[in-house]
Amino acid sequence: MSSYITRRTPGDTAWFTHDRFGMFIHWGLYALPARGEWVKATEFIPEEKYDRYFRHFDPDLYDPREWARMAKAAGMRYAVMTAKHHEGFCMFDTQYTDYKCTNTPASRDLIREYVDAFRAEGLKVGLYYSLIDWHHPDFTVDMLHPRRRDDNAHALNEGRDMRRYAQYMRNQVTELLTNYGPIDILWFDYSYSDSPPDAGFTRGKGKDDWESEKLIALARRLMPGIIIDNRAEIDQDIWTPEQYQPKRWIRHPQTGELVTWEACQTFSGSWGYARDEQTWKSPEMLIRMLVETVSLGGNLLMNVGPTARGYLDHRACTSLEAYAQWMRCHARSIHGCTMAEPEFTAPDDCRLTQSQDGKRLYLHLFAYPYAFVELHGLAGKAAYAQFLHDGSEIRMTEGRVAHFSLGATQASDLLVLELPPVKPDVIVPVIEIFLQG
Repeated sequence: MSSYITRRTPGDTAWFTHDRFGMFIHWGLYALPARGEWVKATEFIPEEKYDRYFRHFDPDLYDPREWARMAKAAGMRYAVMTAKHHEGFCMFDTQYTDYKCTNTPASRDLIREYVDAFRAEGLKVGLYYSLIDWHHPDFTVDMLHPRRRDDNAHALNEGRDMRRYAQYMRNQVTELLTNYGPIDILWFDYSYSDSPPDAGFTRGKGKDDWESEKLIALARRLMPGIIIDNRAEIDQDIWTPEQYQPKRWIRHPQTGELVTWEACQTFSGSWGYARDEQTWKSPEMLIRMLVETVSLGGNLLMNVGPTARGYLDHRACTSLEAYAQWMRCHARSIHGCTMAEPEFTAPDDCRLTQSQDGKRLYLHLFAYPYAFVELHGLAGKAAYAQFLHDGSEIRMTEGRVAHFSLGATQASDLLVLELPPVKPDVIVPVIEIFLQG
């Protein structure tokens, strides 16, 4: 069994740390301008102009069953979809605002269809809910708000009340956790109380604005065991580094304990659909990000941004297919795996994962070596080795590299894997090592 002990969490993270890989879905009105999910704020778009996207939102090709099948084929075991992003538009049929999908040409509860489709494929279901809301009349203008550069920006806050907004959030979270069956993850986003001043605004918003303790207590009462992130500025179940790949298992900044963590990343540079984006990651980079994350004890939540018509564009499909092809044969090195025990060290340009029962090591070859892989500390501990993609045997020797050349390594703790001269036709080959006992 893995010896790594993580900080205890209020929610049930056992399935989460087993499944390791999920799909993030950022979808809303911002799919129409197709310039990213922050377009309303970055371009200072006023409500009356942004309203044209509300009037024209008609995702006639939306088929969440297809999304769910693609996610499952890619080896993803759960998903998180935006129920409401910072623009304030609701993708579900809420009673607390008219700014919702059922009042657009879509005329459908898009969250209900997502939940039903992904659950039908056996995937865990999560909902993203933005703590920020640039549409709500009680959400005060601040350094991130689209109206922050208006001449009367400060005057706009007269009569606005964040306490009323906090109650609005609790009302909507109640709907999300009572009207859609079991919800496995609630992904709040995000607090910025320590943001630098901008446009004359000296503070951002944090847990006091969201009334986070009340909000989280409500969620836990309605859905015991649900996983909640820590972006409401109260430590919960998962820590969520964004658009960054950690180089070590994340620890709690105060206690030093290992935490349950999940890197969230994008196929390109944006979360929402960005038609003209050119920074799409290569299949090799995508596979490496997943391996790197699990090798450090984390999960990966990889994002898609559907188009305004409701389908995943060809670039997103190509990326998902890269995962599907690799995970078809290599999922065993991801699902149910974690960081290898400290006694096992990966050679240069390799990453190790280990099954959580401790019985198997998985050596991921980021760079294909010349004939031999040298593993120190494994002599006498390996029973068998094979390529994971085809189950073909990898011959092993111990104590020395079986080669006539001057300088061939010799060491009492050395396990040597003898590889074929040509790299298999696999983006990242994996060697499965069965441990003794």
